[in-house]
Amino acid sequence: MRGMLSSLAALAAVAALSGPPGQASAQDSAPSLAISCGALGIELRLCKEGVEAWSAETGVEVEVVSTPNSSTERLALYQQLLAARAGDIDLFQVDVVWPGILADHFIDLAAYVPQAVEGHFATLIANNTVDGRLVALPWWTDAGVLYYRKDLLEKHGFAAPATWQEMTETAARIQAAERAAGNSDIWGYVFQGKAYEGLTCNALEWIDSFGGGTIVADDGSITVNNPRAEAALELAASWIGEIAPEGVLNYSEEEARGVFQSGNAVFMRNWPYAWALANSEESAIKGKAGVAALPKGGPEGSTTGTLGGWNLAVSKYSEHPELAAELAAFLTSKAEQKRRAIVSSYNPTFPALYADDEVLAANPFFGQLFETFSNAVARPSGATGDQYNRVSAEFWGAVHNVLSGQEPAEVALADLERGLMRISRRGRW
Repeated sequence: MRGMLSSLAALAAVAALSGPPGQASAQDSAPSLAISCGALGIELRLCKEGVEAWSAETGVEVEVVSTPNSSTERLALYQQLLAARAGDIDLFQVDVVWPGILADHFIDLAAYVPQAVEGHFATLIANNTVDGRLVALPWWTDAGVLYYRKDLLEKHGFAAPATWQEMTETAARIQAAERAAGNSDIWGYVFQGKAYEGLTCNALEWIDSFGGGTIVADDGSITVNNPRAEAALELAASWIGEIAPEGVLNYSEEEARGVFQSGNAVFMRNWPYAWALANSEESAIKGKAGVAALPKGGPEGSTTGTLGGWNLAVSKYSEHPELAAELAAFLTSKAEQKRRAIVSSYNPTFPALYADDEVLAANPFFGQLFETFSNAVARPSGATGDQYNRVSAEFWGAVHNVLSGQEPAEVALADLERGLMRISRRGRW
């Protein structure tokens, strides 16, 4: 059995000293595996439970290695480990935008577990297919949604907002009324404003909802510098210090959830995983939260949500790729995804589960927001390929400058366009 490692950072340090796969001697003759899992909310616990169930069936020991919650930090660690061609991790939990970046390091799962491909959303299978190879299996899908305090909206006579402008006004009025009544800690809106991948997701939702495009179009053209994108960012910047605390500029998912779940925010943008936690026994707002589609960018805008979700990929450098593929197939199966949906509101990648009575009893909004989940806006990872990470970093940096008041939206978007042109060699990816 491999020694337990507390984080992927430790593995990366080991990888830096490792030779090519096959040179290290196994500690035991019996095969064992290692899987990297995130620790957002109860994500790590769910991963361990699924792994333990498979281990009980097969007798194969599996080490679960936790990774940073920040997808930006996690990708950097993965790249370091994979570049060393180390076999320390057999299965990698990969973001929906990483297949094009990491594909060369993963096996073709369709060749190992072809039965595991059936039944998923076709768009997710397509997203995980690079140069004809299925480099990852969908584990759960995501789209950004709006959480709201249904008790506070009812108390003050408001409905869930249809537009971002309505959300801004509603948040401001309820915040003012609650503070006047003695609730000095409450804010109108919290979201993921830190300069990282989560801000790319939030800002893409704002811009897309205003009809401002997807940063880079499917044909590779850079479209982000336009008046609608500018209007979206200007509105978002107006929230800081007014309906959103200045600290939101350093919030990721869990910081935003912490404020909302403690009862100190009227609205929150987050992923569906927060639903089960907001309604847990320990939550200060149990039974008081509602979920809706994210608002439109004005009457002519559209409802949107950034496509999120995570997949499982098997390393080319694994000593046991067949076993690792079998574990990936088990963890991404319909039965396991149903369990995760019921226990912790993780969105399944099987359309059939959105009509499952037990799943809907645990997550009523799954049925109501099916269109949001099935038609979410994708980040431009397909158009930009292995340059996506640089594109996203340029984008979230520009947006953060606008939110923090360092640059007006007009200037930041013009600078961003020039930066993306340089990355792409003048629009050619």
